[in-house]
Amino acid sequence: MTANLLEFDLEGLAVFCDGLGEKRFRATQLFRWIHQRGASDFNQMSDLAKSLRQKLQSHAHISALPVISQHISSDGTIKWLFDVGDGNAIESVFIPEDDRGTLCVSSQAGCAVGCRFCSTGHQGFSRNLTTGEILAQLWFAEHFLRQHLKTDERVISNVVMMGMGEPLQNYSALVPALRTMLDDHGYGLSRRRVTVSTSGVVPMMERLSADCPVALAVSLHAPNDALRDNLVPLNRKYPLDELMQTCIAYLAHAPRDFITFEYCMLDGVNDQPEHAEQLIDLVQKHARQGLRCKFNLIPFNPFPASGLLRSPHARVQAFAKKLQDAGLVTTIRKTRGDDIDAACGQLAGDVKDRTQVQTRIAQQRTIALVPVSSLDYPRDQ
Repeated sequence: MTANLLEFDLEGLAVFCDGLGEKRFRATQLFRWIHQRGASDFNQMSDLAKSLRQKLQSHAHISALPVISQHISSDGTIKWLFDVGDGNAIESVFIPEDDRGTLCVSSQAGCAVGCRFCSTGHQGFSRNLTTGEILAQLWFAEHFLRQHLKTDERVISNVVMMGMGEPLQNYSALVPALRTMLDDHGYGLSRRRVTVSTSGVVPMMERLSADCPVALAVSLHAPNDALRDNLVPLNRKYPLDELMQTCIAYLAHAPRDFITFEYCMLDGVNDQPEHAEQLIDLVQKHARQGLRCKFNLIPFNPFPASGLLRSPHARVQAFAKKLQDAGLVTTIRKTRGDDIDAACGQLAGDVKDRTQVQTRIAQQRTIALVPVSSLDYPRDQ
């Protein structure tokens, strides 16, 4: 079986070329052809020796993921559905803006975390993506967009690992993909422009800070453990105080001087004044220990299985003002791609669930979501 060269970062490709009896500089040339020029035909690679091209024909290939569908939103957002085999499909989203182009990339077919407000989690989990399947989303999107826009300039300036899946639960495949995104011979993105979003996998956050520190976004969504246990089940394993301490430690390595906390606004669940007050208390407590953060409030994108509703706009604005008045940098995310189900929390793909997620969610929903004022205080108080 031949190797898909999208599976390798530059170091891995150098090892592969060494196995073919080729020097490292050949790996660099090959890497540039693949990622900078989008080449998939070895015969195109004119500065490679003919002997190497012949070896590559026999031992390697460069294969994107088959595109099942493409949808373009009225706001210019593009969503692709990719086939990853065995009945599984994943989604990627390109979001164009005046000053940047952002690609939202998936890391798993489905997700095992099972957050209450995320349609991906309601689909269950099938498997991790390989490094090549993660990179194939960027490889396809970048070079498709260049052709579409008739440009040789880079189109995608930012990558966010916020698509389907929990990236840090697919760590071994994620890190080589990140390194290829950052490599000057690959996509040449700065560490500030590559963001990994996590629901709080504490041990892997610690490893990422040492192995490949990029910008970090943490899916917070609740100001205390009692509520977050229900919204983000992973909190039962890594509660808020432990998560905050890990965020503080990550800042020593981070390319930005803050952690972004994502907070999905759920009507009557986590959007009341007392929730904002508890959030302020949580952050101020840990700020004294070195936490620097900003908040990104996300309007919830409802889907029938969630049983949840979007907070009214006025309440989101009032929540943001309360945080801002306390000195916390706070933005409200502009929703993009709603009309093609490409907005935050809407990516569902199509996966063969092997986690019995519908049974687990049905059990969770027997636990009522009630305002925090009637719940126990956080464990760390």
